[in-house]
Amino acid sequence: MYESYLHASMGDQPIKVLVIMGSARKGNTYRAAERIREILEETAPVDWEYVMLKDVGLEQCRGCYTCFDRGEEHCPIKDDSALIEQKMHDADGVIFATPVYAFQVSGLMKVFIDRHSYICHRPRFFRQKALILASAGAVGSKDVLEYLDAVARIWGFEVVARAGIVSHAKMGPLPAYRLRENEEKLQAAAKAFLAALRRGTRARPGLFDVMAFHIARAPCDELGESAPADHAYWEKQGWLEKGRRYYVDVPVNPVYHALGVAMEWYTRRRVRRDLREVS
Repeated sequence: MYESYLHASMGDQPIKVLVIMGSARKGNTYRAAERIREILEETAPVDWEYVMLKDVGLEQCRGCYTCFDRGEEHCPIKDDSALIEQKMHDADGVIFATPVYAFQVSGLMKVFIDRHSYICHRPRFFRQKALILASAGAVGSKDVLEYLDAVARIWGFEVVARAGIVSHAKMGPLPAYRLRENEEKLQAAAKAFLAALRRGTRARPGLFDVMAFHIARAPCDELGESAPADHAYWEKQGWLEKGRRYYVDVPVNPVYHALGVAMEWYTRRRVRRDLREVS
């Protein structure tokens, strides 16, 4: 059970922040992350660490399903994915930072997500807070923020702040109003991030979070034979118990719960029908 997700106020202890940096250089995205660090350090001690994805060894996912079927420890690729996951576990807060490339996350960030996609099936980061950061030359940050937000929530993170800034690569210096807008966004995100880290406790899950729990629970329960690693993981956490409302024991909006139960019932019916069709 993940009952240790609640923890005391940070007090005078440094806040451990890990930045997953999806930029191939120390450019606009990196400078935005550094600005967030400066804002945090104005009022709190911070233990800050970067994972520069350009410098770590992450191979392309092969799509072999071994991590889904048998568990991530059986993955045939031996790279730095387990090390990065452990760093996320050790952190109090994680910042997922990427430039916008062709209306999506960078290739480095996508490889990182793909290599940890088993966490979508077996969530685990319920103690950690997340901040999503994206920088775009003009447009695209909204879609990237929403994508990273969804990934982080499905992995278990409580996403407490998002910031999408504009940072021209080839148009010369930013106009003053753009600089002000970027600073306001970074200030707001950093302060929300710090407030959540100091709060410590897990906030109530939103509708997306509750629906994700129920939608995932149906196949993890129904596909016990064909997806034994997922079923065993969920069973061990107690998430398959009747009446379970969410991954961790926090208050859940009763309307969200009712909608989640309905969606779980529908998903179970679809899974059972598909199993009958192929049997």
